[in-house]
Amino acid sequence: MSLMETGEEKEPTTNQKLLFRKLDSRWICLRSFIVDAEIAEFFFVDTTPFADQYFTDPEDHVYDWRGISRRKDYLSNLLKDVDSALKESTAKWKFVVGHHTMKSAGHHGNTVEIIKQLLPILEANNVDLYINGHDHLLQHISSLDSPIQFLTSGGGSKAWRGDVNFLDPKEVKFFYDGQGFMTMQITHTQLDIAFYDIFGQVLHKWGTSKKHYSAI
Repeated sequence: MSLMETGEEKEPTTNQKLLFRKLDSRWICLRSFIVDAEIAEFFFVDTTPFADQYFTDPEDHVYDWRGISRRKDYLSNLLKDVDSALKESTAKWKFVVGHHTMKSAGHHGNTVEIIKQLLPILEANNVDLYINGHDHLLQHISSLDSPIQFLTSGGGSKAWRGDVNFLDPKEVKFFYDGQGFMTMQITHTQLDIAFYDIFGQVLHKWGTSKKHYSAI
């Protein structure tokens, strides 16, 4: 089963697909999917069903759980599919993208369920970045327990909340509780990340490199 088929989701109706496509031709009606950029692959993972809170104490969080009624089975299949897709990938760079934070010094803090269930798979498959939103801020966390870099680009709205969940200062490379955005430049050998404020001023930069092996 491919990552794009995970969860036995109900397909949107033909009319819904036409409407979504009319609004934006790039629309993809899938909870989890892969974007192949040749030298890099982006693995978009449906992180919402991992959060216990949405099932035990949802408050005003109301979601369409069609296809996820058997949550345990859904998550089991999703994790297997992510692991399989990452193992099959031959991309130079592997980036996993989820809405929810994995590690964060912001309002929502760490998502323990995702750390426990998804992070080991990412570590085992040499994933380079975990990119998320959810917290309305910009941040870069470099875990002491994992080579993966955790990047939050959620500064589009609801910023300046003033909520800080303190992590080890050695982990938090950058934290900005305001609006802004993140950019990424990728080559076969180099990855460069930059965070900007709303005026386009660079707030933080980070980069890493990999050796390039050419075919003989």
